[in-house]
Amino acid sequence: MSYTVTVVFGGNREYEFALHESDVAGTTKDQARSWLAKEFEELECTPSNPMGKVLVLDMILNVAKYGGESRFEQASDWAKRFAVITAAALDRPAIRVDVSAFVVG
Repeated sequence: MSYTVTVVFGGNREYEFALHESDVAGTTKDQARSWLAKEFEELECTPSNPMGKVLVLDMILNVAKYGGESRFEQASDWAKRFAVITAAALDRPAIRVDVSAFVVG
């Protein structure tokens, strides 16, 4: 299976990462969640729901938001890692992380 992770910051500001199964194969869902949790904390993200457990979708959205558009615009190593982690966490062929609408589709 191949994966496409698209991160959207509104308008036509979309950053697409095409991944092969081999890019994602070495990352388990637990490893993906751990990476997201670490980044969530390091970026000082604010939980969407301060009363409850932080869900993986909330972590993905917040890490993309607080990580900043410039990382995706430059296709940095961090942005590529984010795409791999997102693909591993959700295990879907096409993932759209819409930061402006705050939704993962």
